[in-house]
Amino acid sequence: MSEKKRTGFEQLAQKTSLYPKEQLATVSNKPHSLFMGLPKEISLQENRISLTPDAVSVIVSNGHKVWIERGAGVKANFSDQEYSEAGATIVQSREEVYKADVILKIEPPTFPEIEFFKPNQIIFSALQMATQSKEYFKKLMAKRVIAVGYEMVEDKVGGRPIIRAMSEIAGNTVMQIAAEYLTTTNNGLGIIVGGITGVPPTKVVILGAGTVAEYAARSASGLGAEIMIFDNHIYKLRRIKHMLNFQVFTSTLDSYNLKSALKDADVVIGALRPERGKNKIVVTEEMVEEMKEGSIIIDLSIDHGGCVETSELTTHEHPVFTKHGVIHYGVPNITSRVARTASYVLSNIFTPTLLRAAEEGIEDMIFNHDWFMSGVYAYKGAITSRFTADKYSLPFKDLSLLRAARM
Repeated sequence: MSEKKRTGFEQLAQKTSLYPKEQLATVSNKPHSLFMGLPKEISLQENRISLTPDAVSVIVSNGHKVWIERGAGVKANFSDQEYSEAGATIVQSREEVYKADVILKIEPPTFPEIEFFKPNQIIFSALQMATQSKEYFKKLMAKRVIAVGYEMVEDKVGGRPIIRAMSEIAGNTVMQIAAEYLTTTNNGLGIIVGGITGVPPTKVVILGAGTVAEYAARSASGLGAEIMIFDNHIYKLRRIKHMLNFQVFTSTLDSYNLKSALKDADVVIGALRPERGKNKIVVTEEMVEEMKEGSIIIDLSIDHGGCVETSELTTHEHPVFTKHGVIHYGVPNITSRVARTASYVLSNIFTPTLLRAAEEGIEDMIFNHDWFMSGVYAYKGAITSRFTADKYSLPFKDLSLLRAARM
């Protein structure tokens, strides 16, 4: 028999390039699902909440779970029903809400709340260094949580958005408080904050030239007051004069100019930022004695020790006291006075940050971004804030070294 003629298909079939092959499919990076808990604040001074119902709705619609303790938003005028309709689960106890993987608070956790913590849990809250103790940080270390102080988290240009936002609120609110306590019914001077035809304007002295001072000056100027701003940093005084669209008197905190200004002041606002965790006293008791009877001092630096020697901590329920005839206002958390507005501001900052953290994973976000890492002060049993470790003689662990170990 004759050999069959080859068609060429046999040779083609032997070429492996025509064989079907299995290939690895591209795996999409799906966002990490977050389980968040919002406990009710137990501090008598705190009325804010970190997320509004609108923010919860956005977060839940992105596939995340939110538990809120019953009544957590009531002081900011957000009802449980609003949160429930937004997709949150309302839980009945504090212990239950602390089962979440990520806890969002305003005030620093108290000792009883720390008992609910579990290892690797992530805690977002204020740190408020001046009010803490060595024992407090030891408790956090023992729980091996990741603690983020939101006031220390920076933005991409090195600013601190939470501090900036709260300072704007404080600056706008402080003049409302001044106007309230200058009235005759509150044993004040019996004057309005502003200028009336034929009547000299109210004299406002502001100590500090930061964001609080800027917004307090804008508010006071809008009312027609005469404003004097004091600070020992010339660049801050130059900056605030540039930011304001009206003329103000500025001076360094030398004793002669300040003492003279205080004698004539109707309102004194302490808005100095702390240096190395504590404020410096720039207004002595002797200076206060020479102020006008019925004038008012509002010391917004009181949560860091105050910048007026006669200042004392007060509460929203009993906000003022009188010493040497001068009314003193010493509530440390002034933004809680306008809790709903403050909650919206906080929520506007937290929501995009949380959604981004969900995409990257919170731990990856910590190690990938210096601006976010700057807010971490405790990490799985270690103190990662150099200042905190030095202040309380605690062991320090550098997160940047941990980042290098992860690479």
